Amino acid sequence: MDELTIRRTVREVYAGRMKDCCGPESASDCGCSSSVPASDPSSPLPSIGKMGVGSPVSTLDPRPGEIVVDLGSGPGHDVLEAAERVGPNGRAIGVDATAEMVYRAREAAKALGRSNAEFRLGEIEHLPIESGTVDAVTSDCVINLSPDKAAVFREAFRILKPGGRIVVSDVVADRELPAEVRRDAQLWAACVAGAETEATYLALLRDAGFEELHSEKKGVYAAGLSKAVVTARKPRTAA
Repeated sequence: MDELTIRRTVREVYAGRMKDCCGPESASDCGCSSSVPASDPSSPLPSIGKMGVGSPVSTLDPRPGEIVVDLGSGPGHDVLEAAERVGPNGRAIGVDATAEMVYRAREAAKALGRSNAEFRLGEIEHLPIESGTVDAVTSDCVINLSPDKAAVFREAFRILKPGGRIVVSDVVADRELPAEVRRDAQLWAACVAGAETEATYLALLRDAGFEELHSEKKGVYAAGLSKAVVTARKPRTAA
């Protein structure tokens, strides 16, 4: 399965999902959920449509004044929650490769008056963000969609300040996936075919330069696949 086919299929599927699933009447079987609350119970964020397998922003615990980047920000839920937590002196930036997602997220930020939330169209393997400018990176069930995860982690490492942290919710494989699964573009878009084992996931982070690696499985995603929260940190000083 070539990278171009994977990327094209993923974008087409998520553009369609944005149209069909992430409106006010999100379907429970479309990969969208409105069950993950914002930090403020009165916030309209739950109506935006939450896509993913966890709540990495809660684990990340953004602090006032920080700059946070969400890889594959979708309809913007996690970015808007992070923007609320970092406050007016901080900033939350979402990067997504699907124009429909970026548009929806920008409209949500405008409606909520979140002037410190920004959404950029781009690939997570080639982040449109300056090096060494970010305090924290997060992502929810998106990195498994990438056919070049090593590039994703190198880019996350590049944009982080020394000592910056990454917190990711993602799908990991309990064992190596069969070749026929890896060749199915639709299974890539379903967060199945691109899943790596927990050991491989951590190795990719380590190879990118991260330290203080930790992974914790959080339940079953599908047969042979688990939901996991993975954390790591960029060294505070150069090696």
